Amino acid sequence: MPKTLTPLPLGFARRMVDWQRLHGRQSLPWQNTQDPYRVWLSEIMLQQTQVTTVLAYFPRFLTKFPTVADLARAQQDDVLALWSGLGYYSRARHLHKCAQAVMDRFNGVFPPSAEALQSLPGIGRSTAAAIAAFCFQERAAILDGNVKRVLTRVLGYAEDLAALKKEKALWDLAQDLLPQQAQDMPAYTQALMDLGATVCLPRKVLCERCPVMDLCQAKQQGLPLAYPVKTRKLKRTSATLWLLWAVNAQGQVWLQKRPDKGIWAGLFSLPVFDTQADLQAAWPQGKDPQFIAPWKHVLTHRDLYLHPVHMTGTVKKPPACEGQWVDAELWPSLGLPAPIRALLTGTSGV
Repeated sequence: MPKTLTPLPLGFARRMVDWQRLHGRQSLPWQNTQDPYRVWLSEIMLQQTQVTTVLAYFPRFLTKFPTVADLARAQQDDVLALWSGLGYYSRARHLHKCAQAVMDRFNGVFPPSAEALQSLPGIGRSTAAAIAAFCFQERAAILDGNVKRVLTRVLGYAEDLAALKKEKALWDLAQDLLPQQAQDMPAYTQALMDLGATVCLPRKVLCERCPVMDLCQAKQQGLPLAYPVKTRKLKRTSATLWLLWAVNAQGQVWLQKRPDKGIWAGLFSLPVFDTQADLQAAWPQGKDPQFIAPWKHVLTHRDLYLHPVHMTGTVKKPPACEGQWVDAELWPSLGLPAPIRALLTGTSGV
């Protein structure tokens, strides 16, 4: 694959802006607004998450927390509960901390520059640039996964993005490609997102629908799927978790709050043990053990092999591990990991 970069494609930004206004997505609930709170909320939700999934969560969040002040005042458990099922729960914790920082440091008003936005918890360079471009028309480049794919293909950028120096060089190129007119920044930024999400896909390219097909080096080379180049990949790990599903005669479930770090940090969960022996030792009074068929729960870089054991007992002799009895009417409203919620509701498929 050639390593030499061609000059920046002339007219790239203009074509992208015109294409977005005619063919791009126009009716997503977080579009057509310059409200930084709504744009920020959508950008955080959309990280590592499909648009179709976010469409269900976004309006629920706005109903519960219509302003950044409402979110800042909320209890973290309430935020995590509403986030339950979206995954990557550190986003929810950072979301809550960020809302508090906006209130404390900026008097409840999001700062109007990418540089200042990046100083807030959970807002990285690309997210800060997106908010600044959409809400304040700042000429700031975004470079999320979709945009890296689009730009490396258009530019024929064959450098290894596993090297920070090479990724920084792509950032510089992304900045150079921005439209000159600030008023074009919202449409241009959305165009990059739309092209990466609907046309210039990871394992499939719809070049005939691309507004810059004739400018694309990867297309000319006949190698669109060879970009972007990133050799270093995170190694997958696995863990076996034994889950104590303890229920008393009143139908209450024993749930524990997970630590602030590690798997399912900050969420409510069935107690987790490394071995079957540890689980049974934690509740020797538990009766009628039922060993639920184990299954694999896949995280981004880790596979969890879950082994639930359902047991019954009494309120007076609870499990000898951290936790509390929670009424059947209450636990559905708690922040629960998706596989735990599926297990308790009988929708896990096991």
